[in-house]
Amino acid sequence: MEATSQTHARLEALIEGSHLEIWREHNRALLRRLESKHSSATFIEDALSTEMILNIGPQHPATHGVLRVVARLDGEIIRSCVIDIGYLHRGIEKVAEYKTFQEFMPYTDRMDYLSPYSNNVALCLAVEKLAQIEVPERGQYIRTIACELARILAHLLWLGSMVMDSGAVSMFLWTFREREKIYDLFDLIAGARLTVSHARIGGVASDLTPEAIEAIRSFIRSFPRELRDWEKLLNKNRIWLERNEGIGVVSAERALELGLTGPNLRASGVPYDVRTFEPYLVYDRVEFDVPVRTEGDNLARYYVRMEEMRQSVRIIEQCLRQLPPGPIRNENAKLSYPHKAEVYYSMEGLIHDFMYTDWGVCPPKGAEAYAAIEAPKGELGFYIQSDGTGFPWRLKIRSPSFCNIQALESMLEGAMVSDVVVLIGGVDPVMGEADK
Repeated sequence: MEATSQTHARLEALIEGSHLEIWREHNRALLRRLESKHSSATFIEDALSTEMILNIGPQHPATHGVLRVVARLDGEIIRSCVIDIGYLHRGIEKVAEYKTFQEFMPYTDRMDYLSPYSNNVALCLAVEKLAQIEVPERGQYIRTIACELARILAHLLWLGSMVMDSGAVSMFLWTFREREKIYDLFDLIAGARLTVSHARIGGVASDLTPEAIEAIRSFIRSFPRELRDWEKLLNKNRIWLERNEGIGVVSAERALELGLTGPNLRASGVPYDVRTFEPYLVYDRVEFDVPVRTEGDNLARYYVRMEEMRQSVRIIEQCLRQLPPGPIRNENAKLSYPHKAEVYYSMEGLIHDFMYTDWGVCPPKGAEAYAAIEAPKGELGFYIQSDGTGFPWRLKIRSPSFCNIQALESMLEGAMVSDVVVLIGGVDPVMGEADK
């Protein structure tokens, strides 16, 4: 009874002299419910001159996944903030130790589900380096074409959501229209639209059909026109420029200290791109430019990604021109899955298929390898240690979103609370990859 009377007295004290004097009975009922949940309420005169803690996420459409930002605000200025991740943690690196190398492939699809093909290729390159497996030339070209399509696919989602975060919706619909075209291309290439798992250790699952090649050519003919139209809309748009110019500036030195990678690093003036520093697949046989900006702000990240999509089209054009005939997978059935025709019509092929499914490729005991690619969001690497079985002894993933997210804290501190959404969009994180 004493506690109840104290509660009532406290409620009355809160209501008396506060802005809750309007609808007094209704507000009393609300406060009683709040007190019954072991919570307390405090009223202040001027909220804009007082510090407060604001939780953004983890469930919020602007956080691009389950990302939580805890910000201490002074009025509308973010004085300090903490980035909290781990809400999507699945222990994927530990899961890998209980799967054969090929069995683990579908898990990589679900890391950066906006560009799954890139993840497939990164794992394949690490295993092939570990087990010394050669991939035929045609398989390398097919992988390169698909990786560049995946780059455009990922950047299109970033562009649509980024512009929507800044207040416009039409661009989101236009970029999704182009993304649908690329999903149709992956359907022709791999027989799946989202989680493709088309890359195989030692090559790829299936060859490009003439229909798929013609569809890719048609897309790369029409897509640059869309890019030009979007740039006409955005490059001189006052709202777009004022929301992004000078926002979230990161210097080249600071970007290196933070371990930034991909377009976020190149927008700060560091021309690091794995495709040119340590060429893989057939990137050393095609000509392309690595877009670099020196401003280091959100607008520079936009310019870099837009130019990267144009360069991806250039790379695909050259790959289609150079596409050689020949096998698409390593012919050694102990190193790569045999062709289905061999599995269906020969006992040896069937046995090899069973053996590869149960044990997979077995790299030498004690071998270790690290292979990285330039994924749409930056350097994506797989480090593997072998114990001589078909299962990795240890597998560690170096994912670009995990590295890039740590720059958000320094970008947000000192910024306006209204900039939080565009800054998260500018970094372009995918939490499936950050929460490994």
